Amino acid sequence: MKRYAPRTSGFTLVEMAMVLLIVSLLLGGLLPTLSSRVEQQRTHEARSQLEEIEQAAIGYALINGRLPCPASAASNGAESFAGGGNITNGNCSNFYNGFAPAATLGLVSTDGYAVDPWGNRIRYAVTKSNGNAYTSLNGMSTTGLSSLAPDLLVCITATGIGAASCAANAALTASPGVPLVMYSTGKNGSYGGSGSDEAANPNPNSANNDRVFVSHAPAVKAAPNGEFDDIVIWLSPGILAGRMVAAGKLP
Repeated sequence: MKRYAPRTSGFTLVEMAMVLLIVSLLLGGLLPTLSSRVEQQRTHEARSQLEEIEQAAIGYALINGRLPCPASAASNGAESFAGGGNITNGNCSNFYNGFAPAATLGLVSTDGYAVDPWGNRIRYAVTKSNGNAYTSLNGMSTTGLSSLAPDLLVCITATGIGAASCAANAALTASPGVPLVMYSTGKNGSYGGSGSDEAANPNPNSANNDRVFVSHAPAVKAAPNGEFDDIVIWLSPGILAGRMVAAGKLP
């Protein structure tokens, strides 16, 4: 009597190809979603970093009676003064286009600099109004609350922007302005991206070094003013003054 081996079941090559195709399609649909979630998390982390720097700067002002100057590209994260500048005259080397002085503020840093989730140094600008009152020792107290007029401006668009003004009805900060602006350059990590809105934010790689900034929701390259992913926050003069008054540093 002949005996037959039992027939084994399994996937054919066609079936395997179909399975791989289905898996590929599923992964293709999931990857963009995962990538989007990663970027959302990084954006959230960057904003948290900026808020931490803001609170550290306020704390520094409560202790020292002044805001720290921005760091320069060569100061290893310490606040940087211009030639002849010091805490007495508050003359910073990079008022508008410097970096967050993480070393001076005692924050977690990379080589002294605060670095965002994309590995770029966080930007930091401080007003020089009232004769550097905000960065000089007890300068705010000497000037007095009624005379202090910080002048950093944040606009919603670069359209119609000037070196000292936003277009009509485009200002996010009331006149005269704010004392401190901080921002991450976002995922594209560039100054200027592909449009005029990012290019309006002061940076060390161009001639743009004024006290006017732009902030709005992220925009793609096809947007009217090009790609924009900078994350910008600013310190309210009222919050700073209120905290300093409560601490006995003002008036």
